[in-house]
Amino acid sequence: MWSAINGRVSNRLARHFAVAPHRLPAHAPMVSFTFDDAPDSAASHGAPMLEEYGGRATFYLAGSQIGQWSGHWLGLSNDAILQLHHRGHEIACHTFSHRRAADLDQAALAREIEQNRSYFHALDPSIRLENFAYPYGLASIWRKPQLTKNFRSARGILPGVNRDVIDLQLLRSTPLIDKDIDAGGIDRYFDETNASGGWLIFYGHDVVNQPSPYGCSPSLLHHALKAAQRRDVPIVTVAEALRRIGA
Repeated sequence: MWSAINGRVSNRLARHFAVAPHRLPAHAPMVSFTFDDAPDSAASHGAPMLEEYGGRATFYLAGSQIGQWSGHWLGLSNDAILQLHHRGHEIACHTFSHRRAADLDQAALAREIEQNRSYFHALDPSIRLENFAYPYGLASIWRKPQLTKNFRSARGILPGVNRDVIDLQLLRSTPLIDKDIDAGGIDRYFDETNASGGWLIFYGHDVVNQPSPYGCSPSLLHHALKAAQRRDVPIVTVAEALRRIGA
């Protein structure tokens, strides 16, 4: 119980104290599609859909989940990860065990990061885990400074468009999840992105016709991709977005 309360408090504090503020350039709207925890359908269905629109996704992976059954989906295989990497998708970092950053002290988080990096480096030495996403979206005021030394960015699950001055160690991210958003909500986020010149990040998990409570249908993903295309909003990985904003 105390761990859960402490984690929630740390997460709330993390939202209010930026450790890596960065001002976005004037009016350069863009969108990133990210998939967490590596369901095989995100690779087999989601990635090809992005490619049809000239885009690539960012996959935040935990080495311990590769090829494993989660209760909702089968984790993608090592071969699928290599294919994603070679097709230009970004392989990015969770903790290796998928433990929450808020539950780890400095030494434990360092071990998790090193174990995850070692796992993917063994698959292909050209895979560089440059960006991080907080497992379960739970940030930590104590671990944010540590993550700054290890990653270019860290992404949470606080919805909204990243605009004006952003916190690189707690990027906002909006659910692309059927139970949480519909086509109208997607359009509103894109309109805000265009109006503000901001950076919209979506996160999701599986991509199937009957998704888990954490996933989206192909039709919802297709709508989001069409919405970007209609507004000429570039679809970029998190790594490419950071390059564009000079972070």
